[in-house]
Amino acid sequence: MSVTTKSPSDAPAQAEAPQRKRASVPRWLIVALIAAPTLLILLIMSGVLSGIGRGGSLISFPQILSATTPTGGDMGAHVLLPKILRESLLPSGQIFGWSQDWYAGFPALYFYFPLPALATVALDLVIPYGVAFKLVSIAGLVALPVASYLFVRLLGFARIVSAIAGLAGGVFVFMESFSIFGANMKSTLAGEFSFSWSFALSLIYLGLVARDTREGRRFSPLAGVVLALTALSHIVTTMVVVIVSLPLLLRRGGSRQLGSSWGLGFAVAAFWALPFAIRVLGGMTTDMGWFPVQNIVGDTNPGSPFPGEFIPIFVVGVIGLIWTSLRRDDVVVLLWLTIVPLVGYLVIARLDFTILYNARLLPYWYYGMFVFAGLALGLAVVELARRFPQRGRNVIAGAVVVGLLLLVATAVAIHDVPGWARWNYEGYEGKEVWPEYDALMQTVDGLPPGRIMWEANSEMNKYGTPMALMLFPYWSEGHPSQEGLFFETSLTTPFHFLNAAEVSLRPSNPVRGLNYHVGINFERAEDHLGVYAVRYYVAYTPEATEQAVEHGWPVIGEAPPWTIFELPPSDLVDVGRFEPAVWDGEADIVDASLEWYDDTVNLDKWLVASGPDDWRRVDAVDDRLSGLVPLRAGGEVSDVVVEDNRISFRTTAVGVPHLVKVSYFPNWEATGADGPYRAAPSLMIVVPTEQDVTLEFSNTSVENMGMVLTIAALLGLGGWFWWRRRRQHESAVPEEAA
Repeated sequence: MSVTTKSPSDAPAQAEAPQRKRASVPRWLIVALIAAPTLLILLIMSGVLSGIGRGGSLISFPQILSATTPTGGDMGAHVLLPKILRESLLPSGQIFGWSQDWYAGFPALYFYFPLPALATVALDLVIPYGVAFKLVSIAGLVALPVASYLFVRLLGFARIVSAIAGLAGGVFVFMESFSIFGANMKSTLAGEFSFSWSFALSLIYLGLVARDTREGRRFSPLAGVVLALTALSHIVTTMVVVIVSLPLLLRRGGSRQLGSSWGLGFAVAAFWALPFAIRVLGGMTTDMGWFPVQNIVGDTNPGSPFPGEFIPIFVVGVIGLIWTSLRRDDVVVLLWLTIVPLVGYLVIARLDFTILYNARLLPYWYYGMFVFAGLALGLAVVELARRFPQRGRNVIAGAVVVGLLLLVATAVAIHDVPGWARWNYEGYEGKEVWPEYDALMQTVDGLPPGRIMWEANSEMNKYGTPMALMLFPYWSEGHPSQEGLFFETSLTTPFHFLNAAEVSLRPSNPVRGLNYHVGINFERAEDHLGVYAVRYYVAYTPEATEQAVEHGWPVIGEAPPWTIFELPPSDLVDVGRFEPAVWDGEADIVDASLEWYDDTVNLDKWLVASGPDDWRRVDAVDDRLSGLVPLRAGGEVSDVVVEDNRISFRTTAVGVPHLVKVSYFPNWEATGADGPYRAAPSLMIVVPTEQDVTLEFSNTSVENMGMVLTIAALLGLGGWFWWRRRRQHESAVPEEAA
């Protein structure tokens, strides 16, 4: 099926079409059609209707207004990020930077999206943190009906048709056949609320560029600003809408409009987007090896393009797609928004492309068919109303009937979401086992500072999420968790999960392709955890506790069912015993590091990605194990201080390589030492030139250039608006004088 793209020369014919469709529609009806799904979303997500589908009381206290700490899936760990922003990054004048709270240090908000976190911190100025976080987490869902209406309206449809299509697009979020793809309620409750924000914003962007190119506008900065906000909320949605907008290049002036929106959008977001892009291309993230979803039809976990609940919408949506195409409506971006993600889903599943999880594209496919279904229903209401007397009343009656049918069908299909919303928003504090969890956190809080490794186990979901112990640094300052969220953002991620497999009875092993050693093995774990200077281990299962005791680790605290062990002493900075070897093989440094890490006997022979010319080059890990130059014995490191943005220590071994057990990132700069050099497994090596060594995490030319672009874009926008207002004022003066 082909869709004709119109040029400005078609404008007269297009301008007449809405006049033929338009009836006298009261404003209250438009508001009611959009407000109805918005209110239903708000009631469900707030926990007011948490009894639906559970057989409990229908009306409950809105948990979203309780000042508890939200939990549930990834959301239960997401709560740490705005806290890092509020307490560490913003006070140091940064929106993104470094945090020591997870993974032996990780780049906070470098590879995740700052806009929702900034909104949480802003709301936290006037309301409790827990409430602020909850309101931000549902904001994208609540905004979707309005965004859908604006999207369709900007495509040129009449208000009543846009309202019905907006309602249909809004109830898309109630789909329950998938929970991690993004944009619906389940995915949002699982932690994908940034995706929901960006999803709603991306629709407004598409509507704006469709209107601007259709009407041949010279320059409309709003589209660029909205695109920047879309990118600052999620990158996958941004890539989708940029691709989807490509057909508009064929319109007269389309290249100018799209080019200006893309350029302005990137420039406004460049303070974050430029470092993000450069660091991703520079290999500073972890490939999780996501396994693509290959299902086509049915409700097989984790989902498919054609789940059972979607089939009725799909049928009506096909009617809407054909109808609007035959009418030559401006649906080219809606058509591409629907079809391109489905094609991408199918293609990625057949390629060895593991960086992007292909199911992330499916929400746009579902949503597009929901909107096409809404267009079919809206056009049907208008067409039927024209065939009978009192057309205006008929439109109102038809719209009310269609709206009620959509809402009733949606409400009847609701099952899991209300209970899940209550589970999340009653928080950790609302769980029956909260006293156990709280006791663990208080026990840890009484220990000296140190990194914590803990036994992974899905049974801990009863505390709110299996990720509950990621929040050690949230509840207790000075006790970072080795495991954290945002797996792709840290170079330490694959090595951490190798460690987790060695200390957990039932580990998750989420990174595909690693050589996991099955079964608890504290001998290997002790060597590996020493590499990361982990001080404490928290066992959950009786089996892990018993084996840790047998291994000889001393028990230093108990908070049943958890037992806290202290590991053998390991320093945050080690003096080298051998000259490091520089990797010069064909394999990636990550693959070489994984092979090196698997051999615990030679962990004191360091492998680096780069180094001085006089260090030996090796092209195979085995070559590194022999012939390395022993370094002079001795050397003492003291006064080690590790802060978020600064590491300092004093050494007597000047000129000898030192391993700094903090994750590597290019923004670390050393004073009093050469380096830092990226070292296996994911750490840093420096060679002191003075006794006092300092490493600071600071902006590079990449961050500075991004900030310059953003400031220039904002100044340019300000100047454009000033010039425009001045011209409007000058053109109004003669009329007033006349």
